[in-house]
Amino acid sequence: METLKALTDFYENYDEEGRLLSRHGSVEYLTTMRYIEKYLQPGMRILEVGAATGRYSHALAQRGYRVDAVELIRHNIDIFCEKTLPGENVTIRQGNAVDLHFYEDNTFDITLVLGPMYHLFTGEEQKKALSEAIRVTKKGGYIFAAYCGNEATMVQYCFGRGMIRQQRYRDLVDPVTFKASSDPAELFELYRKEDIDALMADFDVTRMHYVGTDMATNYMRQTVDEMDEELFSLYLQYHFAICERSDCVGTSHHILDISQKL
Repeated sequence: METLKALTDFYENYDEEGRLLSRHGSVEYLTTMRYIEKYLQPGMRILEVGAATGRYSHALAQRGYRVDAVELIRHNIDIFCEKTLPGENVTIRQGNAVDLHFYEDNTFDITLVLGPMYHLFTGEEQKKALSEAIRVTKKGGYIFAAYCGNEATMVQYCFGRGMIRQQRYRDLVDPVTFKASSDPAELFELYRKEDIDALMADFDVTRMHYVGTDMATNYMRQTVDEMDEELFSLYLQYHFAICERSDCVGTSHHILDISQKL
């Protein structure tokens, strides 16, 4: 209940839709859609778990795909419904990523988990959410799971804004490895690749891509927002060229792990 209240308070006062529509926010969105499009086939059925206000669900439904959406926060569901256009084959229900009992095994061709892993603070919950996403995905289908990166938060907030000086934050950071932990009050769980590898190790899947969906973008939001169309187009080309480089992905604020169910 503590986590739900914290998340409800946050999303009722945060413009999630606007974030992805901003120029700097669009880099994460365009990158994620670019990778979804690699696997889209006519007639596929898609599930989005933690759909928020529906940026991805609506985009896919408007392309003619059948989309089921699950979202925990009532405020986000209300916005999702308001944004549903006539003819969209999309439904949404309130639910939690750790319990998708209302869907049968092997139902969906693509399952998107683009937000829930941000807000799950125990290994048990994290594994349960991934297990449920994999369970409801067809064999041969694809699971897209997004994570918040540890290093981006350390660099931009703990050091860039000096938050590491506060005892509250020092208590959340390992003084040797600088791996940050989190809790419902801080809202966002942070991951390194070894954390994600450990979570996925017991599942019968194979990794297809490991992607930094915004890379350098959030370190220079104002610069990206002020780019003209020509420069932004060139920046996107650069971003797409490096977003799977193993020497770069760990610096990204948002990381996308794409797996195929065996």
